Amino acid sequence: MPRLGITLGDPAGVGPELVLQALAAPAWRSQGQVVVYGNAALLRRVARSASIAWPEKLQVIPPHAPWPPADQTPAHVLVDCPFAEAETVEPGRVQACCGRMAATWIEAAARDALAGRIDAMVTAPVNKEALHLAGIPYPGHTEMLAALSGATQPAVMLFWSPRLIVSLATIHVPLAEVPHLLTVPRLFATIRETAQVCPRFGRGNHPIAVLALNPHAGEHGLFGLEEEAVIAPAIAAARQEGLAVVGPLVPDTAFGEESRTHYAAYVALYHDQGLIPFKMLAFADGVNVTLGLPLIRTSPDHGTAFDRAWKGTASPISFLSAMACAVLLARRERV
Repeated sequence: MPRLGITLGDPAGVGPELVLQALAAPAWRSQGQVVVYGNAALLRRVARSASIAWPEKLQVIPPHAPWPPADQTPAHVLVDCPFAEAETVEPGRVQACCGRMAATWIEAAARDALAGRIDAMVTAPVNKEALHLAGIPYPGHTEMLAALSGATQPAVMLFWSPRLIVSLATIHVPLAEVPHLLTVPRLFATIRETAQVCPRFGRGNHPIAVLALNPHAGEHGLFGLEEEAVIAPAIAAARQEGLAVVGPLVPDTAFGEESRTHYAAYVALYHDQGLIPFKMLAFADGVNVTLGLPLIRTSPDHGTAFDRAWKGTASPISFLSAMACAVLLARRERV
């Protein structure tokens, strides 16, 4: 059975309670072992505040201690990382200590994933402002994991649900910078990473759809030159490699119900172009998957939801979907 490493995300957000709910889910008693990277004192505070029962089969161990075998009880492990502010951190508020601890847990899980101690990472949401206050030089998980793993090319952010798959050619950048960041090599790499993962999702029998950047796909240069200068050459390069790719497609019609049946996945050129349709169709169970790394990483497709933190009202559906997706990818990687 696979071993999943789970990080708590921002301590002041909904991540800790989502992890508690996931550990209590009956399905995970037989799906594999879960190794939580977090802090026991913080989790107990959240459990009390959110009225969530403490997981029955959860062994709390210090960092660097040996884990119990995956086939023995207790089934799950909490790596209890020191957190000086665990008893004083305030839910629902941006705090530098929370950004620091969220990064610490990510780093610990990434090290174990790269060492083969866990088969995949599932990360609860972080707050970008808290990371910034803590002096963490990354805007989010994707960029941090790329740096920690020594990736030589930009990581690809992909969003998966049973109904729709969307990947992004650019991620957390100002919209004004997108045309400058779109290059043939970068877009080609995104197309290739997307095409390679689709068979693992059972979506390998349809082409990848690449979206246009400008209105009406540029109208042959009338509304912009990116389609002819960047997007079409990247598509041509992908086809030369034997990949089934179509585009550039006009985004305002590409996501229609009938159109979606023709494509394995979409490659969007910037954040909101891909995530607006994705979250309209699959917000409840959508999953964020990072491609292009020497490890498997998934997460829910929502944020820290500070307004709901520690209240026990946050839905765990997306987080459970992220865990299921990680197991799927880990098992198919072994085949």
